[in-house]
Amino acid sequence: MSVKRVMGTETEYAVSQPGVAYYQPVQLSFDVVGAAATPATRHIRWDYRQEDPVNDARGTRLDRAAARPDMLTDAPQLNITNVIAPNGGRIYVDHAHPEYSAPETTDPFQALAYDHAGDRLMLAAARAASAVAAPARPIVLHRNNVDGKGASWGTHENYMMRRDVPFADVAALMTAHFVSRQIWAGSGRVGIGEKSETPGYQLSQRADTIHAKIGLQTTFDRPIINTRDESHSTGEYRRLHVIVGDANRMDVPQVLKLGVTSILLWALEHARETGYDLDALLGSLQLADPVEAMHTVSHDLTLAATLPRETGGEITAWLMQVTLRRFVYEVAAATLGTDTAGEPAWEDRETRNVMAMWGQALADTAAIRHAGDDARLTMRAEAGRVEWLLKWQLLEKLRRKIGPDTSWDDPRLAAVDLSWAALDPGRSVFAKLEKAGSVERLVDDAALATAAANPPETTRAWLRAAVVRAFPADVVAASWSHLTARMPRADGAGDALPDTYGNASAAEATSVRPGDLVSLDMSDPLAFRKENVETAVAEAADAAGLLARLATEQRR
Repeated sequence: MSVKRVMGTETEYAVSQPGVAYYQPVQLSFDVVGAAATPATRHIRWDYRQEDPVNDARGTRLDRAAARPDMLTDAPQLNITNVIAPNGGRIYVDHAHPEYSAPETTDPFQALAYDHAGDRLMLAAARAASAVAAPARPIVLHRNNVDGKGASWGTHENYMMRRDVPFADVAALMTAHFVSRQIWAGSGRVGIGEKSETPGYQLSQRADTIHAKIGLQTTFDRPIINTRDESHSTGEYRRLHVIVGDANRMDVPQVLKLGVTSILLWALEHARETGYDLDALLGSLQLADPVEAMHTVSHDLTLAATLPRETGGEITAWLMQVTLRRFVYEVAAATLGTDTAGEPAWEDRETRNVMAMWGQALADTAAIRHAGDDARLTMRAEAGRVEWLLKWQLLEKLRRKIGPDTSWDDPRLAAVDLSWAALDPGRSVFAKLEKAGSVERLVDDAALATAAANPPETTRAWLRAAVVRAFPADVVAASWSHLTARMPRADGAGDALPDTYGNASAAEATSVRPGDLVSLDMSDPLAFRKENVETAVAEAADAAGLLARLATEQRR
């Protein structure tokens, strides 16, 4: 049992242009993403043919005619810009937002580095776009989830897990986890309600935009459990796509979100093998109204609110997290055995660290729960690890300074909340606190710079980035699971691709003459890591020959 598994994140950024009364966010998004490309790579298309957004993990398929257009991500507008980032990730326009999808990684600490490296890539792209289009009115990006007026955009997590685990078990366990993890994972928000209808402060940015227990959709009636069954992997695995998380700026909650969710999935994958009574656990954690509980937990700064259970009685979010941690310990002890101190014999340092951090998070939230407002204002160590608390301390001190009767709907508080999320360090109050040492860091600036410029070595992202870097002119299209390159011709030319090439729903998607292109299936995300393909890349004369060689070796 380990926190290690293939995982990754996706972050949509709020885009604006201060000083311009009627800016167009979609055009600004195109400008930012376009600036992330280079002349050598801007021709490379994203290959949507492997995407399947209407496939439901509950065993059904939504009729495409019944799907809202924004669900059909495999049939994009032709002018949508996609860029393969230098680290193997993807930068693109998603609806009215620029988005960064981090490359696949294999542990939560690595995933943290590549997630926050995206902030650097996106800030650089926004600055480059501004220099060309509007140097006097720069494009500004924020890493947050709401505008306080009803709009929301996502910060998603993705985990590869065993498909043989019943999805009903996955949904039940993850519902309990996602509702309760807000106490240590929330990034904090000014305003209560989707449109900030009520003055106040809450734990989570995303919670009030969640309106369903389970569903395939992601942009309307957002569910706690998203059922989109699109693994980008081999048939034995599914991808758990998580849409309820906040856009954390701090390292600790981000690692905890990824690491704790991963270890819970490992426990779920192994629980029944050990004879653990999983049905009893899931029954004890089943909430009478999970959506209402999601909102209740986020609105409760005391962390003491009780949540009605389906089977009767009540439970708190903190106790739910304690129960989930005990579940992991019991399954781990049965699977791995224990050491002389009675601790499960964790298989790697990353897992030991996450489990210790989870315990610390529960200690931190217990201390917060039993402290009054005045005492919470002095909790420096806890605030360095719990993002919503650190932001609350800043805002509460400002509120008291303005005047004891200042309401939480004061625009000065909302302005500081927005400043927290600004990517530009010159605009960000969070950046100032981080620089002052108020935030516990797990990855330093040098590591972030490395992650922005180079792919992870442990997944297929390394090959994707290496091929694009070595043979940019040859690469026609890329996706998470495929690479396609043009065969070299003596005259150095190539037939023009149809405008619809790479779109899953286009009849012309395969109209290029056979033999013109070579495509490599990289569905196994671990088969094409650096150690497996570095020699082939170094010996290759062109991309098509490299992909053909790797395809042949894969079949052996």
